[in-house]
Amino acid sequence: QGHLVESGGGSVQAGGSLRLSCDASGNTFSKHCMGWFRQGPGKEREMVATIYTGAGTPYYPTSMKGRFTISQDNAKSVVYLQMDNLKLEDTATYYCAAARQQYFSRGGGLYLSDVGYWGQGTQVTVRS
Repeated sequence: QGHLVESGGGSVQAGGSLRLSCDASGNTFSKHCMGWFRQGPGKEREMVATIYTGAGTPYYPTSMKGRFTISQDNAKSVVYLQMDNLKLEDTATYYCAAARQQYFSRGGGLYLSDVGYWGQGTQVTVRS
């Protein structure tokens, strides 16, 4: 059994920054794709950033471009999410995710149905 453990969440002022870390220990670090999702109260879980780990190629939904940056450290099996210029609507629980082993990209980043492992989440609260 592997583990995905997020850290780095907290409460920040609007316009501030946070860096989330995902420790993908054991065999949970996907050789294909890792991603970050978030889920706010009453909202669906949505992907905010994906990284194709082989080449380190990022993918972002249009709304996240310019504010969120995903990166990886393959040697440490860690994936990061740098969040800048945070807005109130970014308040959510953020989850690290690893693609299932039988994964092939179909475009659009990591989809919910392609997730093999989830972290337990870390809370991000953006305040005014």
